[in-house]
Amino acid sequence: MHPALQTVLTERLGCRVPVIQTAMGWVAEPSLVIASSNAGAFGFLGAAVMTPEECRAKILAVRQGTDRAFGVNFHAFQPGAEAIVDLILANRDQVRAVSFGRGPNAKMIGRFRDAGILCMPTVGAVKHAQKMVELGVDMITVQGGEGGGHTGSVPTTVLLPQVLDAVQVPVIAAGGFADGRGLVAALAYGAVGIAMGTRFLLTRESPVPDAAKAAYLKAGTDQIIVTTRLDGIPQRMVRTPLLDRIERSGTIGMWLRAFEAGRDMKRQTGASWMDFLRSARGMTAHGAMPLRQAMMAATMPMLIQKAVVDGDVEHGVMATGVVAGRLAEVPACADLIDRIIAEAEARLAALGPAIA
Repeated sequence: MHPALQTVLTERLGCRVPVIQTAMGWVAEPSLVIASSNAGAFGFLGAAVMTPEECRAKILAVRQGTDRAFGVNFHAFQPGAEAIVDLILANRDQVRAVSFGRGPNAKMIGRFRDAGILCMPTVGAVKHAQKMVELGVDMITVQGGEGGGHTGSVPTTVLLPQVLDAVQVPVIAAGGFADGRGLVAALAYGAVGIAMGTRFLLTRESPVPDAAKAAYLKAGTDQIIVTTRLDGIPQRMVRTPLLDRIERSGTIGMWLRAFEAGRDMKRQTGASWMDFLRSARGMTAHGAMPLRQAMMAATMPMLIQKAVVDGDVEHGVMATGVVAGRLAEVPACADLIDRIIAEAEARLAALGPAIA
């Protein structure tokens, strides 16, 4: 393989190629982590939507499916976070890294570092990258505005060099990447690799149902939008019938959508209306989020599950990077990684004579 594809990322994570499979909730399940890791990328298990017992079982499943190192993603403020941290530490012989958005404090980061586990948060702003470095993280994943789910407004081509200039730790590029051309471009900027979510979501080993994968493939770039109507924070989503109804809703309509989502959540989880309202009110305590918006936010995980777990595109929402608008097939992870390597080597070879 071309020496430019051997970077600090491959050296420190022990993967064959400088490509990370990101930790998408309900998508980065053992089947995908095993396949991406065995293919030569570095896979992250999406434990931010798991209970500690679910996390325990799925870490074991990954270990049984691959001898490659892998990572675990979690949120420091999720229920059971401390137990999940203990699980990660107990599996430090194979769990090589942790990723997070809402990050742990310096003490928790210190525990990971003492155990030899790399901390690799994902950030969407220069100031957040600088803060994470101050807390002692090892690497930074920078997600530009092209990324899926919660996203910022600064494109990767602007944000990436900003962060590279602002911090002195290795930086991974995310947001808009899907192939070997993008990998070479990221390396040219100074990144040590790329992280891909949507591209791995659309692989054979991804647990997303075929109906949802078909909807992703059908969506053009003009059908991928950024909305603030779900939890008040900008998120990039595929337009679905439910999302269109939410986007068109006025104040009364938003109350109706919130109660519909709450009713469905009660049916699925067995929670009482009091539990639901308590959860929603908790989201209003730290800002000016209206209660109806908080009710939508409380049910958003269930709306994502409907699409990417149940395959119910009609009544669910689908987070995606804008790159989905140019994806047209669902390869196996091994074929995807082999193709990325071939494309990257071809671009490097084409650039070689010009550089010389």
